[in-house]
Amino acid sequence: METIDWVIVGAYFALTIAIGLWFRKKGASSLSEYFVSGRSLPWWLAGTSMVATTFAADTPLAVTGIVAREGVSGNWVWWCLAPSGLMTVFFFAALWRRSGVMTDVELVSVRYGGRPARFLRGFRAIYLGVLMNGFILGWVNIAMIKILGWSLDLNAWVALAICLSVTLLYSALSGLWGIVVVDVLQFVIGMGGTIALAFFAVDAVGGLGNLRSRLAEAHHPALPPDHPALGPGEAGLAHGDAPYGDNVEDLLSFFPGDAPWSLIPMTFAVFLAVNWWASWYPGAEPGGGGYIAQRMFACKSERHAMLAGLWYNCAHYALRPWPWIIAGLCGIALYGNTLIWNGKPDPELPYVQLILDHLPTGWRGLLMAAFAAAYMSTISTQLNWGASYLVNDVYRPFVRRNANARNEVMVARMTTVVVLALSVLITLMFDTVKDAWEFVIAVGSGTGLVLILRWLWWRINAWSEIVSMISAFVISTLIFTLASELGFGPKLLLTVGGTTVAWIAATFLTRPESPETLRGFCERVNPPGPGWGGFAAQETPLNLRPRLCAWGCGLAVVYGVLFGVGNLLIGTNSTGWALLVVALLGAMGLAAALRHPCFADPD
Repeated sequence: METIDWVIVGAYFALTIAIGLWFRKKGASSLSEYFVSGRSLPWWLAGTSMVATTFAADTPLAVTGIVAREGVSGNWVWWCLAPSGLMTVFFFAALWRRSGVMTDVELVSVRYGGRPARFLRGFRAIYLGVLMNGFILGWVNIAMIKILGWSLDLNAWVALAICLSVTLLYSALSGLWGIVVVDVLQFVIGMGGTIALAFFAVDAVGGLGNLRSRLAEAHHPALPPDHPALGPGEAGLAHGDAPYGDNVEDLLSFFPGDAPWSLIPMTFAVFLAVNWWASWYPGAEPGGGGYIAQRMFACKSERHAMLAGLWYNCAHYALRPWPWIIAGLCGIALYGNTLIWNGKPDPELPYVQLILDHLPTGWRGLLMAAFAAAYMSTISTQLNWGASYLVNDVYRPFVRRNANARNEVMVARMTTVVVLALSVLITLMFDTVKDAWEFVIAVGSGTGLVLILRWLWWRINAWSEIVSMISAFVISTLIFTLASELGFGPKLLLTVGGTTVAWIAATFLTRPESPETLRGFCERVNPPGPGWGGFAAQETPLNLRPRLCAWGCGLAVVYGVLFGVGNLLIGTNSTGWALLVVALLGAMGLAAALRHPCFADPD
């Protein structure tokens, strides 16, 4: 890092603090302003904030590690979640905005009643706002420590403390207002930096035409001894001390190949058929939730909430992956499995090494600012989101119901610090980002269908959610502990199956919600479909055809652009252009579907 690099990084930090100070008074005026921006955000601001939040410092490193271990097709671990995200856009975004709640957890007190609802609200707030949020913050910290520890001549924890302090300052002072405005800045810097790194990385390997031959010579990571691809008694190193060689096409394929380290077909099938609707994962919750729902609450209208979600899903799945993947592939081609972290090869580190070896002065500072931006955008949202649970769903209903606005904002700022401290402790539990990703996916398996059906069917009750959350955590922990030899896909399938049986049984073995509670929910949210029996004063049509049309066209746009651009970069031009035509047709169909009255704002 030269002087100009440090100036760029310092200017970025100064600008973010200035934005936080600018919105300090506005954010502190009420809890609504602090957590949902007074429900006045336009779709482009809310949607860009969603995109920036899901681009953390961990993402490029995790993608590089996934590609090195399982090939490009390994990214189906998150590509498969696009159907869930788009389902939220076209089926549930308007319902979230219409609910008028401040957090997705607060919906519990609207949808359910009695003591089970009260318990579920507190339990879910602590489970998600503290435990799961801590894991998310922890894996983001892991990535930033690797980046700072590997790339700078500084103590990684000291550098991390500086980033955390700046993030805590502007997010705690300004609330969601400052966070979403800074997110736009962070998105521009983050995308610009990653595209620049991909450009210089491609130049370092001699161009895209030379990438295949360089990858064939690179050594891939060793498989763990219990990996399903290994035979009985076969050591993991048997597949870790050889180059990719003739398997380079499997490495670049968008779908599982024959290489022993490739994404396991069973896991791929579970991702496509089950995971997207059955598993809770931050940013892609079936039925919506978390910070995605928070941004929807903050939008100025129902249509703005839908458009914000649509822009987020298109940008997240269709626009952002290839700068990460191309740079990651170049890093693998140049360094193979030779970079050591904590005494063992780490396939996530080639991405960071590219910054050190192949970025000119000035660009290196921009990339470090981009990583800081990616890191801080996620940390700030997670802190604000976690604090919203603890204040709105624990402090308000259980500790002090009649607190004034000033007291509530003070508690929000204090809980932000508490959540941050917990995340630092959880950071010490994992070695790689991928380990933490898989853990969070596993403990949320089987809960997704409940989160979808609670909008569509009156019989779902508070016990359905309680049992699904507890059983998913217990079953996944047992399976990952006692059946570690199974692949990730079979583990997910067993967890989903066991959890689904448990919550269905709990639903029918417990009393339904009271008619008064169900009628109140229908009056407030006006949920569509025939699943509400006589509890809705006037049944609202589900309008399944235009919603499914919009959903299908949205998937054509997302996957058409994703794989079209991918084929142009590392595949065949004819296939790439054909897929982009499919994406264009999908966009035209989507524009036509969105003219249907079911997607319009109410008068």
